[in-house]
Amino acid sequence: MEPEAVQQLIEDALPDAEADVHRARGEHDDDHLAATVVSPAFEGESLVDQHQLVYDALGDHMTTDIHALELSTYTPAEHAE
Repeated sequence: MEPEAVQQLIEDALPDAEADVHRARGEHDDDHLAATVVSPAFEGESLVDQHQLVYDALGDHMTTDIHALELSTYTPAEHAE
């Protein structure tokens, strides 16, 4: 799955989200990705819940098109620091 498509899925599912998705460094397979996601939807959520919101946005793609996702999530305030 192309990083741009993953980025679009995340941004469409999470309100006011900004996602930066790219191929994971050192990985040559198309299914190893890294993403940084900033969204106010993460306010008050645990890190596990933040990641679950992203996984929910990707749905079945996490089991069919994406083998691994290195994920960093931030609220806008955390990202500004």
